[in-house]
Amino acid sequence: MSPRYDVVSIFPEYLAPLELSLIGKARQAGLLELSIQDLREFATDRHRTVDDTPYGGGAGMVMKPEPWAQALERTLREAPAPEPGEDAFLDAESRRPLLVVPSPAGQVFTQRTAEAFARERHIVFACGRYEGIDERVLDWAAERFRVVPVSLGDYVLNGGEVAVMAMVEAAARLIPGVIGNPESLVEESHAAGLLEYPVYTKPSVWREHPVPEVLLSGNHARIARERRDWQLERTCRRRPDLIDALPPGALDRRDREVLAAADQRDREELEALGRQDDQARNARREAGDPGDDVAQ
Repeated sequence: MSPRYDVVSIFPEYLAPLELSLIGKARQAGLLELSIQDLREFATDRHRTVDDTPYGGGAGMVMKPEPWAQALERTLREAPAPEPGEDAFLDAESRRPLLVVPSPAGQVFTQRTAEAFARERHIVFACGRYEGIDERVLDWAAERFRVVPVSLGDYVLNGGEVAVMAMVEAAARLIPGVIGNPESLVEESHAAGLLEYPVYTKPSVWREHPVPEVLLSGNHARIARERRDWQLERTCRRRPDLIDALPPGALDRRDREVLAAADQRDREELEALGRQDDQARNARREAGDPGDDVAQ
C-alpha cells in the first residue's frame, strides 16, 4: 500500500508545485497518495474565519481550535486501511498517524528525519499561520496522533506551507520507486553524513575551466577515492559539525589524512587573511587614518 500524506492549509493552492516533477509523477504512478485540505472549509461563519485574538494579549492572531479539530478528524476518517496483517507487529502508539506541525519551536528537520518520514504509512501536515495554532489543538491531537513539531531551521517563515513542501519532497523522494536510479540516493549530500562531492559534465573544458583530470582517467577506484576526498574536504570546510557527528570508525586512515590536510589549509588561509588585515591597517596608519585605532 502506498503511503498517504494529508496537508491542511488555508492556502491549498500554495502546494501546487507538488503536482510537478518526480513527486507529481509518483502521485500519478500510485507510489504516493497526497491530499490537500482547505482549513477554511471547517469554519462556521460566512467569512470563513479561522483565527482570533490571543488570550493574555499580544501581537498577531491565533488559529482557532475547532476548525483544526474538524479538519484533523476528517484525515482520520479518510486514513488508509491497513493491509491484512500489516499492523500485526505494531503497538497501538505506532498505529496512529504522524501529525507534523511546522514550527520554529520544533525539532530541526534533517536527512534522518526525512528517512523516518519515508517509512511512515500516513502523515498529516498542519500548516499553521499567523502566531500559530491554539496549543490545545496539539494537546487534543496527542490522543489521536503522534504529534511532532518540526522546524526547517533557526528562522521564521510566514506559514507552514513552504516547510511542508520541503519535507514532503525530502521524504517522498526516498520512497522506493520515486527516484529512477536508487544509487543516486546513496551518493548525495547527507546520505552518509557527508556533503556530496562536486559534479561535472561535458564539455571537458569550459571557458578555460577543465574538468579534474582524474574523472577522465577511467580508473574507477581512483575516481571513487578522489570523490571521497572531495566530500571530506567540502564537509570539513562548510559543515565541520557533520564531521564531528560521524560515528566512531566512520573514517579510515586516508580519511583522517585528508581532513588533517584540509584543516591545515584552512588555518593557513586564515593566517593569510590576518596578515592582509594587518597590512591594510598599517597602510591606513601611514596615510594618517587612525581607522580601527580610534575608540568608539
